Amino acid sequence: MTAAIGWLRRQLPGIVALALVAGTFTVARLPTTSADDEARLAGGYQFAPMSVAMPSGFPQREIRKVNQDYRHIDGWISSVGAGVAMNDLDGDRLANDLCVTDPRIDQVVVTPAPGERADRYAPFVLTPGPLPMNDHIAPMGCLPGDFNEDGRTDALVYYWGRTPIVFLAGGAPGRLSAATFTPTELAPGQPVADGRYAGPQWNTNAVAFDDFDGDGHTDLLIANYFPDGPVLDDKATGGVVMNRSMSDAQNGGENHFFRWTGATAGDRPSATFQRIDDALPAEVSKGWELAAAANDLDGDLLPELYLANDFGPDRMLYNQSTPGALRFSLVEDIRAPLTPKSKQVGRDSFKGMGVDFGDLDGDGLYDMFVSNITTSWGIQESNFQFMNTAKDQADLRSKLARGEPPFEDRSGPAGTAWSGWGWDLKIADFNNSGQPAVAQTNGFVKGEVNRWPQLQELATTNDALLDNPYWWPRVNHGDDIAGNQRLHFYAKGPDGRYVNLAPRLGLDVPVPTRGVATGDADGDGRLDLAVARQWDQPVFYRNTSPARGDFLGLRLSHDTATPSGPGSPAVGTQVTVTRPDGRRQVTRVDGGGGHGGKRSNEAHLGLGENVTGPVAVHLKWRDRSGQVHEQNLQLTPGWHTLRLGSQAQEER
Repeated sequence: MTAAIGWLRRQLPGIVALALVAGTFTVARLPTTSADDEARLAGGYQFAPMSVAMPSGFPQREIRKVNQDYRHIDGWISSVGAGVAMNDLDGDRLANDLCVTDPRIDQVVVTPAPGERADRYAPFVLTPGPLPMNDHIAPMGCLPGDFNEDGRTDALVYYWGRTPIVFLAGGAPGRLSAATFTPTELAPGQPVADGRYAGPQWNTNAVAFDDFDGDGHTDLLIANYFPDGPVLDDKATGGVVMNRSMSDAQNGGENHFFRWTGATAGDRPSATFQRIDDALPAEVSKGWELAAAANDLDGDLLPELYLANDFGPDRMLYNQSTPGALRFSLVEDIRAPLTPKSKQVGRDSFKGMGVDFGDLDGDGLYDMFVSNITTSWGIQESNFQFMNTAKDQADLRSKLARGEPPFEDRSGPAGTAWSGWGWDLKIADFNNSGQPAVAQTNGFVKGEVNRWPQLQELATTNDALLDNPYWWPRVNHGDDIAGNQRLHFYAKGPDGRYVNLAPRLGLDVPVPTRGVATGDADGDGRLDLAVARQWDQPVFYRNTSPARGDFLGLRLSHDTATPSGPGSPAVGTQVTVTRPDGRRQVTRVDGGGGHGGKRSNEAHLGLGENVTGPVAVHLKWRDRSGQVHEQNLQLTPGWHTLRLGSQAQEER
């Protein structure tokens, strides 16, 4: 007995510690949704997977050729480049055209969305010729938009290895083909050597398209990842680096703004932009951007910017520009004793991969969702569900002007903190319930040999070694890091927590995904999904949800004369709907942002059930002269097409 008592006394500290751990876990662990509740929630959604038609005859590859300094990590270097956009490229007023960036063939493909009217034209490649190229250039993404304001949708393609190219739609409207588009340099005057591109070797992974200076014309942000250099030149040695830190790297590629200055239409279309390189401080401009998003948060129609950075703090920028002069101020949280630094806007050390804006709680103010690396027993960061805590837009404007972001991360309690190696995402209402869901891509490189242990060692390496690729552990073809992680589809349950419904909806295919795009391809009011997969075929998910809710869909364009096409989307227009129950909902005409996916230009809001009559709609926009206009309308549920000038006029 004495021996037993002595043993208990010796073990008492450990027993108490275990009891405390068990008790803390019991109290702190988050609630889970029952299987029955999850099934009921999933019953409101349904998607039918459909194959995306792609052109044949191109050599297929499974990994990229890279700079010799990167050869032992060519799998890592090859982990991005799959993108997809949904938009109306052929002028039929439906977002039923896809622009797919496919690393397997290193081409950008325009193809009709599958389903009805998929025979409108044959899939084709956007060919850069006669503009110069070389063997060390690869496309990374496609951004549809009307860059010369002629009413037709063009496409900007951004690359590793060169400056972006704008493919301007021209000629008579009709069946789309490669001949429809005229390739034009975004940054003209690039040098050529022996007929091959010899200009700046930009390595772009993110763009944003909005009217940044408030002059009535839409501008571009080009955000680069690697610093300029021969990343994809397998004959070169040197001239490339990696990040200088895992948590505060500021040696990435420089960001560039392009302010719209003029355009022409017709058979020889053109668009000219003024390049601006000093709009952002150097420490902001040279982050390792993987995603960017622009949206007017405070109601002045000057879009704020969120830059999602790999290897360092994300950046939130408050827009204080005037026509012709770009000006942004940095917005950063003030350190708080009870909030971890990495949960604060502008101070995190996580690996930002994607970002989108949306009103997640229905208070009429935009929230933000940011993807990070969130793999248990791998690298366990968390996603950010930054909820807007401002009282109203005036309070929000006051705080942003002082550099204080009124956002609080609630991803843990909301159930959205951990999903995997997150990438692109879109916030959208897929069943017209009035409650947006979050579709998020996941996964890194797929293979057979687990390389998580080496990656964990890298994460603890001395920062002084990181920028030299020599010290990075092997990640080659056949190696695996998060290769079986799947697309997530977060829907909010009745208790306010989100549930990943992807397994129940058949969306959780074990293939790394990158870009995700949304749009209503068939005009039925239900948003469809297009998903780009890294080193695998893209997929289109037709929305067949048994949605009982109504919706409001707005095709909003400028009323300026357009020689051809359905009109130039009024990018940046803000839409506020007040429902009969008094609840406000907000959305906008998004110019295109995120990581590898770009949503269509329509504004869409689910209204929920039992909306029997018109709803109050408030529109706020800039006309082509930069003047701000506001108008209140009463609109019935369904699709509406409006032209915006000094007044909003509905097309009948």
